[in-house]
Amino acid sequence: MTDERPRPLAELRAEIDTIDRELVALLERRAKVVTEVGEHKRGSGGPIYAPHREAEVLQRAIDEAARVGGTMPPRTVEAVFREIMSGSFALERALRIGYLGPRGSFSHQAAVAQFGSSVAYEELRAIEAVFVEVRRGRVDYGLVPIENSTGGSIRETLDAFAEHGPHLSIYAEVVMRIRHTLHGCCEPSQVRRIHSKPEAFAQCRRFLAEQYPQAELVPAASTSAAVIHVRERAEAGELGDAAVASTLAGTLYGVPALFEGIEDRPNNLTRFMVLAREAAQPSGEDKTSLSFTIQDGSGTLVDVLSCFASEGVNLSHIDKRPSGLENWTYSFFVDALAHREDANLQRALERARPHCRALTVLGSYPRSRRIL
Repeated sequence: MTDERPRPLAELRAEIDTIDRELVALLERRAKVVTEVGEHKRGSGGPIYAPHREAEVLQRAIDEAARVGGTMPPRTVEAVFREIMSGSFALERALRIGYLGPRGSFSHQAAVAQFGSSVAYEELRAIEAVFVEVRRGRVDYGLVPIENSTGGSIRETLDAFAEHGPHLSIYAEVVMRIRHTLHGCCEPSQVRRIHSKPEAFAQCRRFLAEQYPQAELVPAASTSAAVIHVRERAEAGELGDAAVASTLAGTLYGVPALFEGIEDRPNNLTRFMVLAREAAQPSGEDKTSLSFTIQDGSGTLVDVLSCFASEGVNLSHIDKRPSGLENWTYSFFVDALAHREDANLQRALERARPHCRALTVLGSYPRSRRIL
């Protein structure tokens, strides 16, 4: 008969200590190799952050964890390796990442989830400022929200692409689950004004209409900025203000949660783009984002879209914004499931150009494989 009694706790802890020492030794060994890689990159001018390489490393780690037993959840394996790669960035060259702040915004959380805690962060006060800082080289990469599964496209980001897109490149795609919390320094029944980013209001429309139909919805530059404003109002003795934001923002700025999970859809996702001054290499599973304005004429938009269809290029997303050129003209934003170096996409672009007043490839980048 097999003795199935668990081993003594002291023995298990001793084994964990031994494994931890082995892990630290392996991390040190890896760090030395990373340092050599950094020397090569500095000599050749290659990018420190390579999203196609990141995707390979993460997938390989997840596959290997499954092969050896699969006890550790894939999400945990990915998180561990993202932090290891974050430390590797710091060894190769210090990176600075710009995002829409202040701290506690969803952009901040997405940036940390993507780049880890070993890089430097620059909190900026507007989405366009992220574009500007990347373009000027004051940050290495920027992260901006572009689309929410409930509220649709982020207008500020599309407008910033219209101006800065030709000078930058979309470098990577990040998808994160978004959960909203109503924060306030008063009783729920006392709330008269609710502050947040308009896109957050759109994602919580049903809750706000049912619970606070008379409340004034006050736009803010970001969700975390809304929480800071509510705290400042409370410190000044002004009650009745609340903010829609992340749970983290309320914790950071000391504003209690009144209601949690107030988003209309439980599977509420936001897609973010990483901005860079260089182009990403093909990964084998890529998207390309484009913007274009069409020539005047009946059926011109159909003509442009048919160029992609005839070349077998699948368009996964299309949106539009006023072009700013003249009234009632629009810029269209399209995601194609291909890389700009793919022959069929190149042919589609060449066929589409004569129908467009302007056509800009905003970037080709690895498709996001998982939700953060």
